[in-house]
Amino acid sequence: MILILSHAWALDDDHAASYIAVTEEFGSFHAAQRGFRGRRLVRDRDNPSHFINLRWWDNAEDYDLMIRDPAYPGWIERLSEHVEARSPEKLVMDVVVEHPDPTWPTS
Repeated sequence: MILILSHAWALDDDHAASYIAVTEEFGSFHAAQRGFRGRRLVRDRDNPSHFINLRWWDNAEDYDLMIRDPAYPGWIERLSEHVEARSPEKLVMDVVVEHPDPTWPTS
């Protein structure tokens, strides 16, 4: 399993709310993709304009397949309207130890 971790900084409070809403909608796109295992969006308490996206995938190949989907750029464009134009800060990480949350659905 891999984790895709990325950062985003909202332009202001209204854009933060819109960013959250679009991210919620984007979840249905993710759920339809092969190898997708889960997604969480977390918000920095000290800097509420800062968000971290956490997405779990079976493998990098499935993630790469998803970002090549013709609909993917449209979603990124919608999200990008609400965040600062910074160089993408995205990490692809291998999960090496996992202790699943028993309350979090696995499928």
